[in-house]
Amino acid sequence: MQEVSEKYYKRDLWIRENLNYAQPHYRLEKSAHIINRIAQGKECDLLDVGCGPAILQNLLDKKIHYYGIDLAIHNPAPNLIQRDFVETPIKFEDKKFDIVVAQGVFEYIGKFQEEKFAEIQRLLNEDGIFFLSYVNFDHVHLLKYHLYNNMQSFKEFHKSLSRFFHVDRFSPTSYHWHHHEPNRRILRDMQMHFNVNIPVLGPMFAVEYFFICSLPGSKKAGSRA
Repeated sequence: MQEVSEKYYKRDLWIRENLNYAQPHYRLEKSAHIINRIAQGKECDLLDVGCGPAILQNLLDKKIHYYGIDLAIHNPAPNLIQRDFVETPIKFEDKKFDIVVAQGVFEYIGKFQEEKFAEIQRLLNEDGIFFLSYVNFDHVHLLKYHLYNNMQSFKEFHKSLSRFFHVDRFSPTSYHWHHHEPNRRILRDMQMHFNVNIPVLGPMFAVEYFFICSLPGSKKAGSRA
């Protein structure tokens, strides 16, 4: 995998960049469907790491109590904390969580990846779930975003993640010849509820991957595989 600049961008950039995600988009909507199924209609606490404008909270079941942390919070609220979680530990006061979400985060974590995995591991309740996304940097038509500082192959990323969590399941966010999520309505609708990893097509055409993880040795480890 080609080396990239290990530069960490600050609030003055992300306060603008996050506005690109101020409306629900394909990956966010699809992740909300999956998270709602994980919660199974039960009361639970969720931490959204790198929450941006915190739009995810509007797509979740009411019994999911939403908390968010981000470098650039646009609308301060009691359930949102503004913090540079690259330079400081990922935490929300002293709370532990049933679900921790990190979408579009680890592409920007650089050398701190495993340190942040360890911090999230400590935040989870015993049977908690870690749900995250990561770009497929093996795509045949790879589109490199200039802000990325952590570009790994699927194999490298999966191996690192597995040191801290049991990877119960992974599947592409979508399949596309070009390296971007589907923007045509028919393709969006076709893939919104399609959560199957196709071994031959995945490495070449998966845009990103979703991972559903549990703590090693937990009762739920492997139950979603």
